[in-house]
Amino acid sequence: MEGLLKTEFQAHHPEKLMNKTRAMKRTLHLTILITTFTLGPSILFGQTPLPYGAPIKLDQAKKVAAAAEAEARKNSWDVVIAIVDSGGHLVLMHRLDNTQFGSVEVARQKAWSAAAFRRPTKAFQEALAAGGEGLRLLKVEGAAPVEGGLPIVVDGRIIGAIGVSGVTSQQDAQIAKAGAEALKQP
Repeated sequence: MEGLLKTEFQAHHPEKLMNKTRAMKRTLHLTILITTFTLGPSILFGQTPLPYGAPIKLDQAKKVAAAAEAEARKNSWDVVIAIVDSGGHLVLMHRLDNTQFGSVEVARQKAWSAAAFRRPTKAFQEALAAGGEGLRLLKVEGAAPVEGGLPIVVDGRIIGAIGVSGVTSQQDAQIAKAGAEALKQP
């Protein structure tokens, strides 16, 4: 009798069944997304992210920016350099003369993404380019899938991140690398 009542209820109220099915699908998608970016980063990107450390200090950010600027000037590249702390908060932004203003936000997004997800933004670019499951990145808020954002690591901990924009993504990454490595020198 109970099975008959369910079937009869479903026949008279199909919209309630459809709403329940949609809710279950949304819950499943959300669970997969959360699992992927909290428990499964090593599966998606082949490595376990480093832990966060104390936030980058202004004097450290200035040193990172100076090294990045030197690399950009050496190559005559006009860029924006953004540095965020380990919480994703902007610490320093530096826009070289003649750099397109659109690069201001792109550089900040690259830095935030590298800090928030504890990995270079190139990892997102490569996952997206591979297609398949990598396409799910299109729905990850804040993931900048363009090379040029790198975590800044000191003593094995992420203290912030640098994002660069203004030239090609590979050139942006070259500048960001020069900046991120500035704190590794004695």
